[in-house]
Amino acid sequence: QVSVLYFARSAELAGLRCETLWVPRQVTSLQLWEEIVKVHPRLAVIRDQVVFAVRQEYVLLGDQLLVLQPGDEVAIIPPISGG
Repeated sequence: QVSVLYFARSAELAGLRCETLWVPRQVTSLQLWEEIVKVHPRLAVIRDQVVFAVRQEYVLLGDQLLVLQPGDEVAIIPPISGG
């Protein structure tokens, strides 16, 4: 069970800012993304631009294995423009 936080465009697409989801304890970052997209299919459109922060550390989507603890925080961070 992890807390998923949605920011900017991901919050718009998911329709909420945060929720608690049950996910596997050991999962790659890409598998974690796929679990979240199962719940919120509209998020699929930002897949190539999104970055995770797990326990406040950036994680790119890919084969990196994550070992999640109950209550861990996963932030979905779409690209942020600015100057």
